[in-house]
Amino acid sequence: MMQFTESLPPQVSSFSSLMMNKNSNNTNNNQIQHARPWPGFHTSKNLGNIGDTNCMEQLLVHCANAIDSNDATLAQQILWVLNNIAPADGDSNQRLTCGFLRALILRAAKIGTCKLLTANLNHSMETHKFSIIELASFVDLTPWHRFGFTAANGAILEAVEGYSIIHIVDFSLTHCMQIPTLIDAISTRVEGPPLIKLTVAGATEDLPPMLDLSYEELGAKLVNFARSRNVMMEFRVIPSSSSDGFSNVIEQLRVQNLIRPDNGEALVINCHMMLHYIPEETTVLSNSFRAMFLKAIRNLDPTIVVLVDEDADFTSNNLVCRLRSAFNYLWIPYDTVDTFLPRGSKQRQWYEADICWKIENVIAQEGIQRLERLEPKSQWVQRMRNANFRSSGFSEEGVTEVKNMLDEHAAGWGLKRDEEDLVLTWKGHNVVFATAWVPL
Repeated sequence: MMQFTESLPPQVSSFSSLMMNKNSNNTNNNQIQHARPWPGFHTSKNLGNIGDTNCMEQLLVHCANAIDSNDATLAQQILWVLNNIAPADGDSNQRLTCGFLRALILRAAKIGTCKLLTANLNHSMETHKFSIIELASFVDLTPWHRFGFTAANGAILEAVEGYSIIHIVDFSLTHCMQIPTLIDAISTRVEGPPLIKLTVAGATEDLPPMLDLSYEELGAKLVNFARSRNVMMEFRVIPSSSSDGFSNVIEQLRVQNLIRPDNGEALVINCHMMLHYIPEETTVLSNSFRAMFLKAIRNLDPTIVVLVDEDADFTSNNLVCRLRSAFNYLWIPYDTVDTFLPRGSKQRQWYEADICWKIENVIAQEGIQRLERLEPKSQWVQRMRNANFRSSGFSEEGVTEVKNMLDEHAAGWGLKRDEEDLVLTWKGHNVVFATAWVPL
């Protein structure tokens, strides 16, 4: 087992001070560059400028390898360097690196027995439990979720036109924050508003962003909101776990005869950043839970399926591969936050704590505890086709709505069309994709 008991470099007397004295340590990049080199990467050729992003990524990779190979001395030395070049209150790349630094410390503490490291775990960034008003405001700050809401709602409205009953099965990370806008749009239909049946998959796992009230309370508020728009709505929540592909939701929809296509009912399956929590591994005896979930959804013969998720790949069993992929994707939320939240604000702390939760889950956890398993759009497209769905795409009117929404935000956000799908970009980099599907 890994033992973090060797002595630290003379500049730091204990590992506890390494984590707690970030602000008091005034070592700058130039001083670090002239500090004694660490074994294994002792030349500037290996590291380049020790303060730049590429170097930070390389140091994190070296550290991950050292931790997983039980090289405690090297790991501690790299952690010391990272601590001095990546303050928690630094620029976006430094804060990103700091998040990975803490995740690696957590991983090291899990692998070995280290009292000094474990003591620092008490100083983690705690995720915030939002009120409904806070969460609604939080979601509106950035297109990260609004992009998917807008694209999905446009596709749903077109697919359910003419139906008198609309049954929405909602697999959403954002606790129905998409639904009020959809209700508003439906309430203005010329032929009059339909009955909305909303079935929510209440995830049993605690996934950020977290809400400070029960789904029953949330449902009551949504029903009242719908009533204020002259829309009748039925609400039910079905507790279910992503670990088995939300099997309880599928089972209850069948057992309780909740789907009634014979009554002229449109069935909408709305998946917003939730499906990547379903395990993706394929076993010798069965397909992955993701494949089984999509097959079960296909057997329900939905009117439309909307799938929105983050466009990255966190599925590798290799730690370094996951680290590189996460580092080269999660710089985006750190970079964007500077455009809409001031330093020191509570909302910014909540926002970055949720990103840190994601980093720690990707890096420090393994097995069933590793919930963050993003797959890129190309993989989801193939999964949907394998499940006998075909892309239905987005209309020009729907695309225009998305563009108008993006105009309300910072100039770095963009939209691109990838065949029939939509992709949200930040400074040209893919962020979130939106796809719409109908059964073959």
